[in-house]
Amino acid sequence: MDVTTLYSIGELSRRTGLSVRTIRFYSDSGVVAPTTRSPAGYRLYDLDALLRLELLRTLRELGVDLATIQRVLDRELSVAEVAAAHADALDVRIRMLQLRRSVLRVVAGRGSGPEETKLMHRLTQLSGEERRRLIDDFLDGTFGTADAEPAVVAMVRAATPDLPDDPSGEQVAAWVELAGLIGDEDFRARIRRTAGYQAAGRTPDIESEAGEELMEFTRQKVAEALESGIDPLGDRAAPVIDDLVHRFAGVFARTPDTEFRDWMAQQFEEAHDPLVDRYWRLVWIVNGWQVVPNLIPVYPWLIQALRNDRDA
Repeated sequence: MDVTTLYSIGELSRRTGLSVRTIRFYSDSGVVAPTTRSPAGYRLYDLDALLRLELLRTLRELGVDLATIQRVLDRELSVAEVAAAHADALDVRIRMLQLRRSVLRVVAGRGSGPEETKLMHRLTQLSGEERRRLIDDFLDGTFGTADAEPAVVAMVRAATPDLPDDPSGEQVAAWVELAGLIGDEDFRARIRRTAGYQAAGRTPDIESEAGEELMEFTRQKVAEALESGIDPLGDRAAPVIDDLVHRFAGVFARTPDTEFRDWMAQQFEEAHDPLVDRYWRLVWIVNGWQVVPNLIPVYPWLIQALRNDRDA
């Protein structure tokens, strides 16, 4: 054999960037065995060994384990097969790291304590299948009765929350809040009642009797208050709610007093439960849906402002 085609361990180290100690380990393990030995007993390697070492180094840098590399070098597996399998594994790892990053950002932004941090981590660590099962349990437990309206079930299932692989901090926080809501029996009763009301296409008496013009005016004014960040219990809400109460009182020939405010709040609450509206808002956030201005839940603000008893 022409000795010019053979390389010492030192030469292999210079050509591959691997340390002599590492090459000796691979050699002793049988992954890249020496081609022959010099008269003095030193290991010598041919071009094929050099190429095997270069491939080995590349695969190791890509995270492939040594046992799998051995199978590639022995031609039991192709590089393409190994690459596909490890790409899939990396996808899972990346999704997990993205989720952890989102949780950490929420914890940092909210100044969360140990208990809330553990809760967020536990809920977001659920697999996609486990999260779907959590939602399915909620839907089955809430609408799984024989008397459940098919339209109601279809409406709620069509908007199933699904946390994405790389959620924003807002989506993580919304998912955690949503998970708490769907486990509450009182909330389940409230959404069952409200969803049935809405799915049946029933318009609350106060809305039908007030008329579309006043209702559209009301939605517009409350939406503007929401966009301006006006607290429904603050002083800035007073002129908005007072004006609306007077307008409704005029339509219903009532005195715009505290009793009338309570009556208005009760009427709107029948079909616009604030907690249920919050649920839908959280679903929009988790699913990353664009918020449609006409669908902004204005009733929670309106009801809360009406309940804040003020003299007309």
